[in-house]
Amino acid sequence: MTKARTRRLRQRDAEVPARPEGDTSAAADVTPTDLETCLRACAAHSGKLVAGLDRRRTALAEALRQLLAAHAASAPVAPAPALSLLRRPGKEPAGAGAVLGDHLIDPLLAVGNKALDCEYEDETKLALLVADTLLTQRRRSRGGWRLRARILESMGAESAAVAAYERYLALTEDDGFGVAAKVAGLREGARLQAELLYRLAEGCPEAREFAERPVTESWAEGLERRARGDRPGARARLIGALLAQSRDGTPVTEVQETVSQYLGLAREAAGMPGSGGGTYAGTCGPGAARRTDPADPAAPSELAALSELTALYAEQRRIRMRGPLDDPSFGGVQWLTLGEFRNRIAGKSICLIANSQRVGMSSLGDEIDAYDLVVRFNSYRIDPVATGRRTDIHAGIHKHGFNWDQRVDTRLIFGGVSGDWKHSLRNRLVPGAQTCLGDETLRWPMRDIGRVGTEDWPAIPTTGFNMLWLLDFLDVSPRLDLIGFDFYESGAYRLPGAMKMPITAVHEYTSEKAWVMERAQSVTDTRIRLR
Repeated sequence: MTKARTRRLRQRDAEVPARPEGDTSAAADVTPTDLETCLRACAAHSGKLVAGLDRRRTALAEALRQLLAAHAASAPVAPAPALSLLRRPGKEPAGAGAVLGDHLIDPLLAVGNKALDCEYEDETKLALLVADTLLTQRRRSRGGWRLRARILESMGAESAAVAAYERYLALTEDDGFGVAAKVAGLREGARLQAELLYRLAEGCPEAREFAERPVTESWAEGLERRARGDRPGARARLIGALLAQSRDGTPVTEVQETVSQYLGLAREAAGMPGSGGGTYAGTCGPGAARRTDPADPAAPSELAALSELTALYAEQRRIRMRGPLDDPSFGGVQWLTLGEFRNRIAGKSICLIANSQRVGMSSLGDEIDAYDLVVRFNSYRIDPVATGRRTDIHAGIHKHGFNWDQRVDTRLIFGGVSGDWKHSLRNRLVPGAQTCLGDETLRWPMRDIGRVGTEDWPAIPTTGFNMLWLLDFLDVSPRLDLIGFDFYESGAYRLPGAMKMPITAVHEYTSEKAWVMERAQSVTDTRIRLR
């Protein structure tokens, strides 16, 4: 492991010139890229993807197919030679060639996001090419800036990622993706990392000498000294290599890997629990002293210092992933189980309000507010005359944070993967914005409560259908009405920040509509009554 690490550091020293810490200009600049170049690269990459077991690349292949089909349908072009992703196009002026039409923006974003999800080098290059293309012609593209920020973050260029995230925030009114919390987490993580490196440097003044040398030279010498049993010499050189990485502006991901390895070596040398070793250097020669010898007066203080550094390292990693959490109790929210939710709605009339233009263009507000409970979904939009004022239950998908800051009595957040669902709640839930919150028994109603598997219902159920299915399953409401449910035939009526989001293809609205109509007791242009 350490030899491989040394080889990577040596390669970096040879290929990457030193730059001042915090200088992210090269990563932050958008490389002008025309649409034709991007489409050729997408076509070439599509040809390289073959059927396999990697579901992420399978999803990317489908996104590429849809992009190329959308382009061919609108502007058929003669086949062009594939362009290698390893080089940029020649010095054509920015914006030369085909113009990026609205019909290609969503397919391009889908390709970029699916490519980034693959977490492979070639796919990351493709994602960056897509982001450059979008931002070359659409400098105010929110999706483009968010995609670029995610790419830069994955590359370890955190300062540039924060700048891109801030561009996204400046262009949107509704932070439905929790970007502000992400930015706060990255900044706090960077502060904690700087504090960690400062403590290492203060605890070993000799390391500063080696911080001026090439990273690989100091790291390799440190490992050699460690193997010979020279603990002070090894420590100074290894810490010096860390400080040199900070000086050179090494990507955050690489700095974290090096810090992790250093702390592992130090804990092993100190014989700390879980380190995998109990003697001074793990691989030292005969006669090496045990670092945790009670007769050594430095051992307790060394162990305490290492524990503090390890905790600091863990916290900066955790906060980068999850963001800061000011109120762990979320304002004293009351968690609801399935049974408790049933008791809260029993005997009450309920209406579910669709995010459709059929509602937005209506004057149903007073009728809606007359129900005992009003249920709204995801990025719902309030216009008192058309939609009514009240929202008693907000049902949303965990992937977006739209309206999570709006005060409601009960909030149900749905999600198919438990870990992702918990992560979203931790990062997006607004303390005090809800009295009650559905717990994991209410996380994925149709699949988990109803045991309706993909063989019986292949498509992912929508938020509205999950909520409707749950209420129908509980069957404790004397009146259950759907208002404006036309399954997007009239178009979407959402918050402005969500209006450009496509009506996703992972849902099967036809099947959901058929399920509803089979149970409908009466149907009008605006209302479907199930009870």
